[in-house]
Amino acid sequence: MEKTILLELHYLPSIQYVSKLLQYPNVMLEQYENYSKGSYRNRCHLSSSMGLLRLSLPLAGGKNQQQPIRDVKLKYDEPWQSQHWTAIKSAYGKSPFYEHYEHRFLSIFQKKYEYLWDWNWDLLQVILDIISLEKNIDLTAEFEKEPSNDILDFRNKISPKENKQFDDGDFNQAKYVQVFEAENGFLPNLSILDLIFCAGPESIIYLERSLKK
Repeated sequence: MEKTILLELHYLPSIQYVSKLLQYPNVMLEQYENYSKGSYRNRCHLSSSMGLLRLSLPLAGGKNQQQPIRDVKLKYDEPWQSQHWTAIKSAYGKSPFYEHYEHRFLSIFQKKYEYLWDWNWDLLQVILDIISLEKNIDLTAEFEKEPSNDILDFRNKISPKENKQFDDGDFNQAKYVQVFEAENGFLPNLSILDLIFCAGPESIIYLERSLKK
């Protein structure tokens, strides 16, 4: 029996994260966890002319780790959607495929979502469609601290914090040409947005190359 990989839902997930969706035919997302701060659930990493660019989504009620993930609300005290989109456009406006895909993401950034989960979910659907990765994703029926043996528990394995990163023997980042590579060198495992705008239809090829055989 093929194993199912269990992941949490991320904001504009990393290349490593999306490679897992490609690697495993069966994918399950955890919808009954509590929010965990300092994770990719509400942040992502991009490349800019100044180096690594960290974007973070503001959450209503603070970063309450005891709050169920489906109840976490986005905060709109500041115009973060336009700020994030301006940052994305500044970073990738001159990339080879920005004009091909910008409208797909901009349509999401122009909507006002109440919940973090719904925002991340809709962005993930756009990403999967752009890279032509057809994937049926199941959601957990309850929270299980220790899932059954047929489930590979990858929750909290992919983290923006170096001290929490998991040594993933199945992932080896395949290099592609990045917009600011001359200034920054190659920055590995950025948001899948970086790969999409830089590699376009070949994104899926680079994901396949990033999986160790």
